[in-house]
Amino acid sequence: MRRQTLPIEQLSAWMRLNGVQLNGVAISSTIGGRGSGVIATRQHSSQDPILMTVPPELVLSMENIWVYAKADQHLLQVLEAMSDYSRTARGAILIFLLLQLTHNHTEGKIGVANPFSQYVKYLPEQIPLPTFWNEDERALLEGTSLEAALEAKLKSLDREFTLLRERTLPIAWCKQHWWDAQTGQLTFDDWKHVDAVYRSRALDLPGTGHATVPCIDMANHASGDDTSALYETSVDGKAVLVLQEGKQIDTGNEVTITYGDEKGACEILFSYGFLEDDMESAKELFLDLEIPHDDPLRIVKKAASKSAPGFRLFQHGNSVDWEGSFVWLLCVNEEDGLGFKLLATYDGDGDIAISWKEQEIEDLSVLRQTLCKDVMWDVFQLRAITTLQARVEQQLLRLESRKPRVGEIQMTGDVRAEIKGYAVGLRELEETLMLSAYEDFEPQKIKLLDSRMVQEYLGIAQGAGMPKEAKEDFS
Repeated sequence: MRRQTLPIEQLSAWMRLNGVQLNGVAISSTIGGRGSGVIATRQHSSQDPILMTVPPELVLSMENIWVYAKADQHLLQVLEAMSDYSRTARGAILIFLLLQLTHNHTEGKIGVANPFSQYVKYLPEQIPLPTFWNEDERALLEGTSLEAALEAKLKSLDREFTLLRERTLPIAWCKQHWWDAQTGQLTFDDWKHVDAVYRSRALDLPGTGHATVPCIDMANHASGDDTSALYETSVDGKAVLVLQEGKQIDTGNEVTITYGDEKGACEILFSYGFLEDDMESAKELFLDLEIPHDDPLRIVKKAASKSAPGFRLFQHGNSVDWEGSFVWLLCVNEEDGLGFKLLATYDGDGDIAISWKEQEIEDLSVLRQTLCKDVMWDVFQLRAITTLQARVEQQLLRLESRKPRVGEIQMTGDVRAEIKGYAVGLRELEETLMLSAYEDFEPQKIKLLDSRMVQEYLGIAQGAGMPKEAKEDFS
């Protein structure tokens, strides 16, 4: 659909009309190509901390969207057609944003005008998230954790877009303006656009949860000591941008918030489309895991697991640590004490319960707590560390093997300079983190191999006549 845009300098009129109050700040184009931002028009200190106030009815939350739907029959039809999907904050906001684009594209024929019908015109027409990168640019991610995450995201968006078509095709105006071969204008890029708007602007607003807040969402990110402001909810439900305690902002300086200092390089690039220039660590990354095909419980393990099939590596002080309940499910089997039971449910589908030595495990997240009390705990730990180290090595080899192709694309491919810098930066940061993880796992593995329990276990296995090559490979 055709998207209308307005210069950010005209946003001040929209703010006055809709009750957004600025206190010594302005929204304007920023220096350095970062798009729009919040700029201090006078000096601020902790004695005068409130920078911006947004009325509660402008907080774009799931609850407020259903309120808007009471006066907008077209919006209500789509929300109801999408059923449970529109009962989530993300689902409701994406549908609402799509209706605003449709309202503007049809010159008001579809939907009811509201403050956001105009506000979306001030948002960037192009959002440089990886879901919009071209083929050469995506190829620069090969071997990084973002490669798999981006592929999964695009597949998920495609499924959502297909669901939207299936659910709304029976609605006459949707068929005409969205799906008809001659008159329909809705494309997959439009769906990717509203998803990108949500991901790059959503806040976890205290007292509300996931929402987007106009004008406050213009504030750019800075981490650590460079963060100057934060967002809160006032006692009367307003969204407020306030100066951080102990901070001072001089006239002309940019007011910044944090999108999450704890977020890793992959997540920042995935959700916001950039990496900070001074980022020294990937901080964290997620690697997927597959249950071996020769595992006799492979199918039932996959069916029973509710957690992500992989593990998270993260920087912990000067070392690298990991977490992931799926790893423990992968590393134990029936002969160790793992069991499964099919439970009948009211809908007749059935559910799978996990047990350990006939003790039911209510949630996979507590499996580790149960295993650590077992006499075989050192053996289970060794299996886990060996599995993790092998997976990290596999990812490092993939990252290394793609370097010639990545180098060629940098030289001759259709790649924007800024995106090339982000992709190469991510590769370097994740390689450093994984190398550290591999090295940190090695002494843990050696220590566990010296464990009395591990030695006894290996001795029992060999004494039982198990062929040498059939013993568990802890090398």
